[in-house]
Amino acid sequence: MEGLKLDDKLEKLKLENYKPLREIVFEHIREAILTGKLKPGQRLMEVQLAEQLGVSRTPVRETIRKLELEGLVVMIPRKGAYVADVSLKDIIEVLEIRSALEGLAASLAADRMSDEDIEKLEIISYQFKDSLEKQNLQQIIEKDVEFHDLIFQSTNNQKLIQMNNSLREQVHRFRITYISDFDTSKDLLKEHKHIVEAIINRDSESAMKYAMHHIENAQNFIIERFRKKNKV
Repeated sequence: MEGLKLDDKLEKLKLENYKPLREIVFEHIREAILTGKLKPGQRLMEVQLAEQLGVSRTPVRETIRKLELEGLVVMIPRKGAYVADVSLKDIIEVLEIRSALEGLAASLAADRMSDEDIEKLEIISYQFKDSLEKQNLQQIIEKDVEFHDLIFQSTNNQKLIQMNNSLREQVHRFRITYISDFDTSKDLLKEHKHIVEAIINRDSESAMKYAMHHIENAQNFIIERFRKKNKV
């Protein structure tokens, strides 16, 4: 079956009175890069982006400059701005760290997660399954994020939560590559179920094992995809 896809056209902005326009534009384009709506290597044309978002070119130009400082955009002389590519080294390093963090978080969650949060985790798992059956990619991604965030929050370890948050944006760029493949999404469902069952059983050792296995599967898939695409 073909992979699930996000619409690659940006929607017009819904302006919020309490935020400056340039901040809204920045957050919107940045999110589009992190979620894969704007893909690595894609050219960022000010006029086109401004038209899609329903704004002038000025906040778009400012956004591109800020994103260049963050490393999400590269400027090529006489060619323009492009979404920065992700290297194989970047992928391996980020996902190796994430595997260790997810394992620790799941282990602690098995000991510390409240009964109320376990119920929430089961509800999120059901919603993930429902969004998968409907092939709603945006919702699948949202529920996957909620699933992992709840596990980290339930550890009550602020340092661990902060470390996870510092990787959030980089992980988000890889998440869509993995989840957009329908077959691997079905694997995700089984892997989530194993993690939830280990936490319910207060089995910290199994929770760590399943959580790390979950991320390692994603890493292997993403690396394989990257190598095929780039002929590495």
